[in-house]
Amino acid sequence: MAKVGFDFDNTLSRKMVQHYAKELIAQGHDVWIITSRASNNEAFTKDPWQKDRIIKANRKLFRVADNVGIPRSNIKFMNFKIKAEFINGQGFAFHLDDDIDELVEIVKSGDPCKPVNVNHPEWKETCNQILSLYKINL
Repeated sequence: MAKVGFDFDNTLSRKMVQHYAKELIAQGHDVWIITSRASNNEAFTKDPWQKDRIIKANRKLFRVADNVGIPRSNIKFMNFKIKAEFINGQGFAFHLDDDIDELVEIVKSGDPCKPVNVNHPEWKETCNQILSLYKINL
């Protein structure tokens, strides 16, 4: 099965994307959240107002992850660094995101991970096509 990544804000925060992620988990895929957000640990280095805001915002992310079935160990907070830094060399088949700059950085990294834009009307079909090619190449 494949390892796949999902951005959170404006991607996995969408109900239709959550449903798709649940489908992938049911099929045995290794689903990850890779978010630009600051982690709760990083929040403690911020001033008190930012700390509380970060922790509150991450509660929703954790609720969605729990609901979808994504373990906490499969959540990567990038603390505002580019996601390609984590994705590169980790064996992801695709990464679904709404941020064009993040998707371009994945391409520029040269990693075989396929970037997919969640705002494209055929994002789900594209992801499924990548997964079907991934199975053939195993």
